[in-house]
Amino acid sequence: MANNVKMVFDNQMHGILTGHHGSAQVGPADGALAPYDMVLGGLGGCLNHTFQSIIDKKNIKIHGVKYAIEGIKREDVPTMLKEVTVEVTINGVDETDAKNVEKAFEMATRYCSVYQTLSKVAKMQYTISYQ
Repeated sequence: MANNVKMVFDNQMHGILTGHHGSAQVGPADGALAPYDMVLGGLGGCLNHTFQSIIDKKNIKIHGVKYAIEGIKREDVPTMLKEVTVEVTINGVDETDAKNVEKAFEMATRYCSVYQTLSKVAKMQYTISYQ
């Protein structure tokens, strides 16, 4: 299965990324996404899709999920990611489901292709909290 995006830039670093479901400004301008914003955002999107699919199959009900994702790059060139931390806050979880939610998220990290791809170059870690 192929995924495709198109990018068009001006004669500097300002551009538009267009994918199947929408578009976004990229580059150094206010409101635009930088390359690692897109990488970390892709991780969050993939993790959430995978996690939601798993909890749906397990019939676990939640109200929502927030992700705060931080990537730290190496100083050596090329400055690839060396560490990624995903802070997950889950809203509306019944106390009796907390352990199952944590197992479902751990499964999501194993099945999320972006998480697995980044884990080849960076130390991956996550925390889960509840609201």
